Amino acid sequence: MKLTSVLSAIILGASTVWALPTELPEGVKLVPREPRMQIRRAARRTNPKITADSPTIEGSSNNSYVQYSTNWAGAVLIGSGYKSVTGTIIVPTPHRPSGGSTTTQYAASAWVGIDGDTCQTAILQTGVDFYVQGSTVSYDAWYEWYPNFAFTFSGFAISAGDSITMTATATSTSAGTVTIKNNTKGRTVTHSFSGQSAHLCETNAEWIVEDFEENGALVPFANFGTVAFTGSSVTTTSGSTLGVTGSTILDIKQNNVVLTNCGTSGTSTVTCTYV
Repeated sequence: MKLTSVLSAIILGASTVWALPTELPEGVKLVPREPRMQIRRAARRTNPKITADSPTIEGSSNNSYVQYSTNWAGAVLIGSGYKSVTGTIIVPTPHRPSGGSTTTQYAASAWVGIDGDTCQTAILQTGVDFYVQGSTVSYDAWYEWYPNFAFTFSGFAISAGDSITMTATATSTSAGTVTIKNNTKGRTVTHSFSGQSAHLCETNAEWIVEDFEENGALVPFANFGTVAFTGSSVTTTSGSTLGVTGSTILDIKQNNVVLTNCGTSGTSTVTCTYV
């Protein structure tokens, strides 16, 4: 890769390519990013919940009302004063959906977050994306304060079968931290936000499998198998800890086809299965 193309990719939004010295200053290195990561950093976004139609009763084990969404599946707890949400998943192996193309890249994401359902001004969230194209499977760990784009935790290795704990904590309506811990590999990454112009309401806690957006459109949705959020909880400003009991259940419905079956069990588990 030419040095000029690397630097122009790093200096986002620059309209003029700077003249480059023949040698870089001592200790300075230009490290090219993997192309898919460059595109994702510029164009990957989680959207607030998009409602597909009116709620219906589904005959699932949780015996709850289910809301259909075009992009969210999982559970949303609605209340007030939500400060920190957490959940643990076992990373699945994604597959292309039945009848899917071997040349198309399919994807899905599992994340925890605060706001984005009844409050759509901002979302504090972190999670893991699953990608499959042909026989190639890959994963990204990421963080986001919507409406900004998502950013990847660079160099954070994830494999199918890894146990991943995700936590999003609001320290105010405009600041917070997110943490992802790979319990299997013994690694943890954290990112802090401050001074965000889009403010949280702290009224929604979420455990979501999403068909996320890239380049202004929802990505082709992967068959993610089953994702179970265990140890799911939310803490409040009063210091209490809540589970998933009483959550609204969401399933993804696109083109009049229901693609997921989600529900809760016990007080701390949210399970979503691709159907």
